[in-house]
Amino acid sequence: MSAVTDSLDWDHVEPAAARRLIRGAIDAFAERGFQATTTRDIASRAGMSPAALYVHYPSKERLLFEISLYGHNAALEVLRSADQGGTPADRLRGLVAAFTAWHARHHTIAHVVQYELNALSPEHLAEVATIRRAISTEIEQVLADGVQDGSFAVPDLPGTTLAVLSLSIDVARWYTPHRGDPDALGKLYADLAHRMVQT
Repeated sequence: MSAVTDSLDWDHVEPAAARRLIRGAIDAFAERGFQATTTRDIASRAGMSPAALYVHYPSKERLLFEISLYGHNAALEVLRSADQGGTPADRLRGLVAAFTAWHARHHTIAHVVQYELNALSPEHLAEVATIRRAISTEIEQVLADGVQDGSFAVPDLPGTTLAVLSLSIDVARWYTPHRGDPDALGKLYADLAHRMVQT
């Protein structure tokens, strides 16, 4: 069974105090939601004074943007790394397995980046939306390749892409470590996604 380590590598964030604020914000946003979280909540979780937050981030929304940007880019990289070639069926199963396992393994940050989008400013939301389109394109291309070679039956390509992505993304809403191994869940969802599009 693979370990559930609900954290990402934030070593690129400097100084260490800014990293602590990021981690505190992730926990607070996941537990309370963006709107109900105060800067005092975040600073307290980071072991800092409320005023210290503004030394590193101009606003609570900026913290959310940094979390969302990094989380979305990490999820996109997981998809791109999982596309190892082979048949469209093999590729789809690999993508869905990896994307699902990522959302389970990193369920706290995944919950924040997937369910707090509306709290981003229009400019920040537009930047994140570009990454979300790239994520969708990864799945849509594999589905289109399967349609082209006759191995998939997909009458509605955008709708099916959304359905396949939603399988994996929704894991962040309900997953807790006692719900099982992320890799086993990824395999199950890969099987389900393949069955959805088989001819």
